Amino acid sequence: MVTDLKGTNVEHGAALMKADAARLEISPLLDPARRAKLGQFLTPAIVAEFMARMVLPLPMSVRLLDAGAGAGSLTAAFVKEVSSRSRRPGSLEVSAFEIDSSLHGHLEQTLNACSLECHAAGMQFISRVIHQDFVENAATLFDSQRVRAEYDCALLNPPYAKIGSTSTTRYALRQLGVETSNLYSAFVAVALSQLKTGGQLIAITPRSFCNGPYFGSFRKFILRHAGLVRAHVYLSRKTAFGEDDVLQENIIYHLVKGIPQPSTVRISSSLGPRDTDPVEHEVPFTEVVLPNDPHKFIRLVSSAEDSQLAQRVRGLPCSLAGLGLKVSTGRVVDFRAREHLRDDPMEGAVPLIYPCHFEQGFVKWPQSGCRKPNALALSGQTMPLTVPKGSYVLTKRFSSKEERRRIVAAVYDPRRIDAALVGFENHLNYFHREGSGLRPALAKGLALYLNSTAVDQYFRQFSGHTQVNATDLRALHYPSIDQLEAIGRIMDGVLPSQRSIDEAVEELLPTTCPAGTGRSI
Repeated sequence: MVTDLKGTNVEHGAALMKADAARLEISPLLDPARRAKLGQFLTPAIVAEFMARMVLPLPMSVRLLDAGAGAGSLTAAFVKEVSSRSRRPGSLEVSAFEIDSSLHGHLEQTLNACSLECHAAGMQFISRVIHQDFVENAATLFDSQRVRAEYDCALLNPPYAKIGSTSTTRYALRQLGVETSNLYSAFVAVALSQLKTGGQLIAITPRSFCNGPYFGSFRKFILRHAGLVRAHVYLSRKTAFGEDDVLQENIIYHLVKGIPQPSTVRISSSLGPRDTDPVEHEVPFTEVVLPNDPHKFIRLVSSAEDSQLAQRVRGLPCSLAGLGLKVSTGRVVDFRAREHLRDDPMEGAVPLIYPCHFEQGFVKWPQSGCRKPNALALSGQTMPLTVPKGSYVLTKRFSSKEERRRIVAAVYDPRRIDAALVGFENHLNYFHREGSGLRPALAKGLALYLNSTAVDQYFRQFSGHTQVNATDLRALHYPSIDQLEAIGRIMDGVLPSQRSIDEAVEELLPTTCPAGTGRSI
């Protein structure tokens, strides 16, 4: 409890308690359709406090950006944090953007409570609520060439929603040189552009931007304009926004605009916001973003053991190109080829393989119980969608949340399926050599390697979602052809046990790591 200049008692953190009470009241009442369109998930107080504690020392006069403010939890957590510091700002000016009119009353109440709390701590407080879309507001600034770096700090829980390729939002981003397909990365990019040099941005977003082709431009933008100083990973998909039934692996990251990239990044992880025993360590930035990685994948190594594993996997001798192999996405997009799909094998049709045809490490075809077509009628239109008979390694592009591994691989064995051509559906990736099959032992060895625990754990360091892109598979390191064929010989009629797979792959991984792995703190 603190007392303001008028002698009124003001409870420390009262604004945050007010904002969180509003969140709990509002969330069940929000229209689901509108919520999905806006990508609204209000920030729990415990998450907001964690983010605010990341803020580094501030200037005496602070301008704070809260883009997508909701009920004001992030601003309230910021006020609670900085007002308790021995060196606190003399003044705080907040710009709170919120497009949803149903939240404006709650946001105003939170900001009023923030004003009382700041005044009690001897800080001046000014706030303004902007009833506009944050990114579209930025677009008008770009048009008038009035955009300027004006904020010292930005705390963001941006909306999670797709944006159209011809929308005003996309136009605003193109002025920044960023192409992205989701509002959360759009908000972060625009907020970063509006920070002063040395300004801090702390955001909680899905982890999906860390890898894959869709966020490549965004990754390059933030790494070009800011230093990554910290990242925190919530390992459970159910905790950060669990009350809203959000199954998303989230991370919190801290960027400082315009500084040289620090040589190390502080990485921490916990099961969720209420986990009181997070793991923290310092990781060389060259392990977080590999120096020669053209895609700028962001690899979040959660422990010293994971760091050692990463070093061992990257110590394998070959890239996919070095093996003379390629990986492509299945050519058959079923909704575009609907008139050519057949439920059962028939004359004039070729096998059509879906993820549901995976069974014990091989493709079992036909399948009567997977509710997918088993065949593709052959014609001049569909012939280019097929590949010739041969041994291929297939991986699911989307693994289910219940599956133990992110990468799930199976062998298409032509000895089991008598067909001169085959079609692979678009939910699959397939490994090939210049469009044709692999030697059988190589295909089996590659499938075993991809199904190993070591590859799964390494893959999770840069992928926080269940999608596996061909770009991700090209980014992996691989054993040599001879090594893969040697372990392939242990795979007979079915996939070996996980223990047998892991033991075989363990023998291929280098036993020592180069100097410079992350150290625990």
